Amino acid sequence: MTSNTPTSTPLRWGIIGCGDVTEIKSGPAYQQTEGFTLSAVMRRDADKVKDYAARHGVEKYYTDADALINDPDVDAIYIATPPDTHRLYAVKVAAAGKACCVEKPLAPSYADSLAIYEAFAERNLPLFSAYYRRSLPRFTQVKTWLDDQQIGDLRHINWQLSKPPSAQDLSGADNWRTDPAVAPGGYFDDLASHGLDLFTFFLGDMTEVHGISLNQQGLYGAKDAFSACWLHDDKITGTGHWNFGSSRSEDRVEIVGSKGSIQFAIFEEQPVVLIQGDKRQEKFIDHPYHVQLPHVENMQRQLLSSDYFHPSTGKTALHTSWIMDRILGNI
Repeated sequence: MTSNTPTSTPLRWGIIGCGDVTEIKSGPAYQQTEGFTLSAVMRRDADKVKDYAARHGVEKYYTDADALINDPDVDAIYIATPPDTHRLYAVKVAAAGKACCVEKPLAPSYADSLAIYEAFAERNLPLFSAYYRRSLPRFTQVKTWLDDQQIGDLRHINWQLSKPPSAQDLSGADNWRTDPAVAPGGYFDDLASHGLDLFTFFLGDMTEVHGISLNQQGLYGAKDAFSACWLHDDKITGTGHWNFGSSRSEDRVEIVGSKGSIQFAIFEEQPVVLIQGDKRQEKFIDHPYHVQLPHVENMQRQLLSSDYFHPSTGKTALHTSWIMDRILGNI
């Protein structure tokens, strides 16, 4: 635990950017976690932030992020804005000396992610990123199988993710997720980051990453087709294919070992499957209604105790940003 970790309870959180992701996925988790309270929220639209605060029972609300960041009654801040503003707000939170959780990806580029990481590291402040799958029971079951060597020595991981273009994509309507100024990799930034981050949680950091990325459809400015290969620390190879203009949806991960394999999906509601020779074991593990709750509860374990380290930190998210930029050809 860092020396600047807040230890008073309840730990008072503020949210910058109380949009859709905070309605069910994340915001209520900060209210339901013992030792945490949600004290303030911020959104630029005055009517929408007032409505959000009233519906969620939050005492304070702001239209100015700086006012929330510098509120003495806010101890820690969750940044839930689109990625292009993460660096702007995170550096200000670090300057204010407060703990922070930043939505994923940490930033649209490795350079911006590094700036965020360094701002908190220089001040010895806790920094987390909302790669919440590292804390979900469905995926910790996969981690347990791997750690227990249920499939022997690990050899290879492969992920195939494809989706047809959405009605919004076909219409040409504004969408920050496909705006190259906000998310240069389009849906890859938003979706693939989750899986690639999870793979390093399972298999260790990647030492080599090579990728191809392009725009095949021409429906929007961001890229929409990607393929990659990589190498994990322990000589485990990996490959991935992501396409957002395909004829059908597919989400399939397979980890191959010397004695079996594990299969699962990153986004689709499917069981995790352990295959050992002729034996096949399936487990369906539901996600909690507020899907970020285990992630937030694990932040509480680190921030309010002395013997636990959260699995999704600024350092792990920085490595994921490096992987993403390698595949996108930016570094």
